[in-house]
Amino acid sequence: MRKKKTLAAAALLATAVLTLSACGSGDSGDRPVVQVSAENGSDKAGTVLDQPFEKPDLVLTDTHGKKYDLRSETKGKPTLIYFGYTHCPDVCPLTMNNLAVAKKEVEKNKQLTQAQKDSLRIVFVTTDPERDTPSALDKWLKGIDPEVVGLTGDFATIQAGARALGISIEPPRKENGKIVSTHGTQVIAFSPKTDGGYVVYGKDATVDDYTKDIPKIIKGENP
Repeated sequence: MRKKKTLAAAALLATAVLTLSACGSGDSGDRPVVQVSAENGSDKAGTVLDQPFEKPDLVLTDTHGKKYDLRSETKGKPTLIYFGYTHCPDVCPLTMNNLAVAKKEVEKNKQLTQAQKDSLRIVFVTTDPERDTPSALDKWLKGIDPEVVGLTGDFATIQAGARALGISIEPPRKENGKIVSTHGTQVIAFSPKTDGGYVVYGKDATVDDYTKDIPKIIKGENP
């Protein structure tokens, strides 16, 4: 039996997975309410949403300096989206490396066709667009996985797109002489069947968690 819970998306980590990054602290106060299904005693890393998020209408700039329309470019493709920044000292590189390693492991999966494996999209959206230019994103992502889509653009546009997914981000600010960016740490998985954001992962999700779940996400199944 599954027990349904109504939770604020920006506060799910206490019982599921949403939080703000150690790169900063605080909360915007924008907390859209979502329905989630959680199994009692479940140790699953991903939380399946009863009411999936609509994919944000985000048009940004990719690492080649070209316009990238998130909805059209990822339509019908299994997609993992993460908001962070390249100067992040901890959770951002860890999360992106976990996804990159898991992707390589999934590529060895003989139960998936090559077309299915090639359909996976991992998208990194910067929360620090002033410093994360297309070239800066390109250089950083090449050290992780050059196939990851890196996006930058106007901060207000990025913030609105993140908020549509229950992710709080704040404008970069100086703290102890350093520029920090406060942002949610969740990874949102979008189904290739519905294009809805239906699974949410927090910063504690491991390589093994993603390796186990991504094949199901590629098929549009619940992990």
